[in-house]
Formats: sequence, structure tokens, C-alpha cells
Amino acid sequence: MITFRRVARGLKNLYRREVLRDGPLLEAKRWFRDKGDTTLRLDYPLDEDSIVVDLGGYIGQWALDIHERYGSTVHVFEPVPSLHATCVERFSGKPKLHAHRYGLSDKDGTFAITDDGDASSFVSLEKSDSHINCELRSAPAALDALGLDHIDLLKLNIEGGEFAVLPALIEAGWLPRIRFLQIQFHTVGDYDAMRDAIRAKLAETHDEQWCYRFVWEGWERKPG
Repeated sequence: MITFRRVARGLKNLYRREVLRDGPLLEAKRWFRDKGDTTLRLDYPLDEDSIVVDLGGYIGQWALDIHERYGSTVHVFEPVPSLHATCVERFSGKPKLHAHRYGLSDKDGTFAITDDGDASSFVSLEKSDSHINCELRSAPAALDALGLDHIDLLKLNIEGGEFAVLPALIEAGWLPRIRFLQIQFHTVGDYDAMRDAIRAKLAETHDEQWCYRFVWEGWERKPG
């Protein structure tokens, strides 16, 4: 169903992109032109022994695509109850797909998130009529509790939560154990400075593969 809110958001984005020449929106246009969702986000040297972690699983489509292409084990973290339930239903009969009903951050806690479907966000509560509370767990502790000693591919799309998760993983020494990262940085808070600081740390252990600024970017662990 097309809602007034979605139409208004689309018109606002069109104005920002074509009139104001908004950088992230221009990058998004380039991303879709290059068909990044069906190429860059799925093309990895994975197999049935690979471990994939999906932070911000939404309805589980990307996790399903990765699993069906490579047979990999995928751990999906989706704290929104309705979205988690959708993942559980879609993953039924697929024992290598695991849906966890909590999000990852730098510490345990809860956060409020707007209940707006594909526009859900925990950074714009004042713009929503409804919100729900969701569980967060410390990323390093949660990964250790699952018995993971490495990750072949880590995907993050968590509405600004990457600015807490990635520094926590860096501090805990997790980065060298992650081969590939696929990150969507969001324009929240002091986003330019925070992204630059994280990218500088990433560059110590990983090489940038491709980058569509504030859309998606990919990193691969340095050889050796």
C-alpha cells in the first residue's frame, strides 16, 4: 500500500537529489544504476562452511539470498519483534539460518524504535506516532556466546547503530577475525567524523573494495 508518508518521503528525496544535489542521494542513484544490490552485495568467495553475520536482518531477504547462493550459515540479528517473526517464518526448515531477536551494540540495554515498517528508525521518534522497545546486547559478548571464533562476512545496516557496534568490535580485537565487511553508514549525529574515525581503524586491517558513500561500502581483510 502506498501511503502519504512514503510519497512525501519520495518527493523530498527527489528534491534533495536533483535540486539540492545531495551527496548521499546522488551516491544512491549511482548505486542503483550499477545494480549494487544484485552484484556487489552478493558476490563473495563463500561456501557451505562460511559463517555470515547479518546485523539488521529486516525480513531476511539478504540472508536468504546469501544462504541459497552459497549454503553458508547465517546468523541474523533483528530486534523488532514483527520483523524477527517474519525471519523465523521464512527460515523454517533451513537449519543453517538463525534468527536472533535482539540487536548488537557496544553494551547491553534497550532502545526505542519507531514502528514504521521499512522506514523504522530509532533516531526519529519525534516523527512517529508509535514506537516499541527492543533488546540490545554487547556485540563482542554476543558473538563469543554463540561460539563464533571468526566471521567470513559481516553485514551491517542498523540505522546508525554501526557507530556503536564497530568501535566495540575494534576495541575487543574482533576486526582481524572478520574477512569481509559490508557496511551502510547513516547520516546521524556527527556522522562524517564518526565514519572517518571508523574507516581509519578499518584501514589498519582491511582494504576498501568498493564504496558508495553513505549507501554501502565493502571491505576485505588484508592478506597475510
